[in-house]
Amino acid sequence: MKKIISYLSVSVLLCFSFINAFAYKPTQQWYELKIYHCNKNEQLTVVHQFLKESFLPLLHNKGYKNIGVFTAIDADTAVDKKIVVFIPLKNIEEVAAIDKIFYETSFINQQSNYLTAAYNQAVYQRIETVVLKAFRFMQTMQLPNLTSPKAERVYELRSYEGATEKLYNKKVEMFNEGGEINIFSHLNFNAVFYAEVIAGSHMPNLMYMTTHNNKAERDEHWKNFGADTTWKRISNLPEYKNTVSHSDILFLRPTEYSDF
Repeated sequence: MKKIISYLSVSVLLCFSFINAFAYKPTQQWYELKIYHCNKNEQLTVVHQFLKESFLPLLHNKGYKNIGVFTAIDADTAVDKKIVVFIPLKNIEEVAAIDKIFYETSFINQQSNYLTAAYNQAVYQRIETVVLKAFRFMQTMQLPNLTSPKAERVYELRSYEGATEKLYNKKVEMFNEGGEINIFSHLNFNAVFYAEVIAGSHMPNLMYMTTHNNKAERDEHWKNFGADTTWKRISNLPEYKNTVSHSDILFLRPTEYSDF
């Protein structure tokens, strides 16, 4: 009888240990990128005013935090002038919840140039939405540990496309189990997120954002990355060859009203 009770006690303790381990397991975050494409500075002004005075305050009031708003560094000279909004989410349902904000009566009734724009005076060319799910080996976003003023910082948003789903998945594996994330961390790239694109216009692709105090630091980081012995080893492994068919790099700077 005592043995039976002892076995039961051990079983109960094991069950509680399993439950606790499961309960405290980090949940992979979801992210939404809203990319505003504009073709003139007047549009940028209106979108920035809307984001700063209306959209971000409402998201903050609804409990969303660590929202990043960035302008492409070449926005003054580029034909396609981009504003990128990064929104961390608890689950994919929040994508629809954020979209519903634009149908709330109190929001619709705001008299901003953005919300009341006429059909022939559009305040942007298009809005691109990208839905992402955090990588297994970095399941939540991280705020960058930077010391420079926002006006000097360089945030680098990268997108890596794969020729096929199989090759794309091997690149995701390379970041996770292959150790590429660890290299970025070791070299102080101050990554905000690494994520798989679940819905977007360049699939199959992954995206990630690294941050730097300034351009000189950014260039130094990548120089060190290219010389890293671990990177040289894993980049030459046969299973990771030809996993990226196309890459895009967007250099960003946080706005003064961005959360980070």
